[in-house]
Amino acid sequence: MEVYLEQGEDLSLEQLHDPFERALRRGHLVPVCFVSAETGSGVNQLLDIFARLMPSPSEGNPPEFFKGEGDEVQLVKISPDPDAHFIAHIFKINVDPYVGRMGVFRIHQGQVKPGDQVFLGERRKSFKVAHLYRLQGGNTVEVSAGVPGDICAISKVEDLHFDAVLHSSHDEDQFRLRSVPLSPPMYGVAIELARRGDEKKLSDALHKLVAEDPSLHLEFNAQANETVLRGMGELHLRSVLERMRDEFKLEIETRVPKVAYRETVMRKAEGHHRHKKQTGGAGQFGEVYLRVEPLPRDSGFEFVNKIVGASIPGQFIPAVEKGIRQVLGDGAIAGYPMQDVRVIVHDGKHHPVDSKEVAFVAAGKKAFLDAVSKAKPVLLEPIAAVEITTPGDYVGDITGHLSGVRGRINGSDTLTSNKVKITAEVPVSELGDYQTTLKSLTGGEGEFTMSIERYATVPPEIQKSLEEEFKPAQE
Repeated sequence: MEVYLEQGEDLSLEQLHDPFERALRRGHLVPVCFVSAETGSGVNQLLDIFARLMPSPSEGNPPEFFKGEGDEVQLVKISPDPDAHFIAHIFKINVDPYVGRMGVFRIHQGQVKPGDQVFLGERRKSFKVAHLYRLQGGNTVEVSAGVPGDICAISKVEDLHFDAVLHSSHDEDQFRLRSVPLSPPMYGVAIELARRGDEKKLSDALHKLVAEDPSLHLEFNAQANETVLRGMGELHLRSVLERMRDEFKLEIETRVPKVAYRETVMRKAEGHHRHKKQTGGAGQFGEVYLRVEPLPRDSGFEFVNKIVGASIPGQFIPAVEKGIRQVLGDGAIAGYPMQDVRVIVHDGKHHPVDSKEVAFVAAGKKAFLDAVSKAKPVLLEPIAAVEITTPGDYVGDITGHLSGVRGRINGSDTLTSNKVKITAEVPVSELGDYQTTLKSLTGGEGEFTMSIERYATVPPEIQKSLEEEFKPAQE
């Protein structure tokens, strides 16, 4: 700065290299270069800056690998030594229809050549590098070797995956790299085909897209019978859906994912049912007396057999539990899974000829439904812990909106002179399109993260509405 401003001399890239390299290693500077991929303007200058100004692989901060398990994990620093054993990190997966699954990796230590035996992660079985490529735009150029700092690719190895480590070490404590931190997906849509017959094509497309993009999550909600695709935001998912339409020729319909409600009971109650069916031949008979009790939140389900004597023979107890578990999965009041309940079977009757497994399945199911109806059943909804970062000018608008959607503000912290972090708890059902809402409230300057924190009872009016929706399906 002194040479440039006071002496009026121009500085060469060679003079800048050493201090610039130190500044980059410390995170003191972030270079920004303007180029045009459309016209090519500035590309040559950018490459010249890369070659003459930026730190070489031997000057950069070496990544921290570790080895061992549990409390014995040890940090291990590696060096860009071409003569050391080979170690590289796969940071991208491409799935090419002609080449197959291709892993793009950065070499941190040692070197690799076609024909070398390489290990993938912690697997003890090696594979042979048949071809080694360097990527140039959309083209793959075969190369004879890769050294530290090189970005290369290998293909036709089906086990390749994002964030894997390639190495040539035979040690028991093999090196591993700390996982690349990824933000959790904040936006999701339920997807379904617009026309039947493309199920196989959809499955192949989704697996390819998820393999290539680690920030894309795919999940199947068995209770709602829907496939949910989650990503970083509306724009992210829109580009994925457009690719599915243009590249895979799939017509996809989307909707807001259903909320994962749960059911439980709030007090103890007794239930009873006698299943009796006579059809001219052998009949069906089973009678069950049971009691339900609430458990602490997130305790799951507990089945207790307190039958004394042989009022229900031991071989029919699993049938009673099977009937109860059918209700646990299908729901009793609104069609959502039931949790945090203990069921105690304490009495019953059987018939020496007509008692069968199917009879006690039906009796257990109806007795459980009878008990639940008397035990003050309630619906639980997922509550998300939300962190919102926003300019201070919009704090009032955001907190006002959160309060209007049943949110509870836990606090706020000033991060910088004009940045505030707001923490709150909000029902997931109110956050379906929150990214768009936040963008509108803050002029695009706000951002948020959320994670499921706990389950809480829903307001009575919402429970009544969900129960009314379930009645026709139940009938």
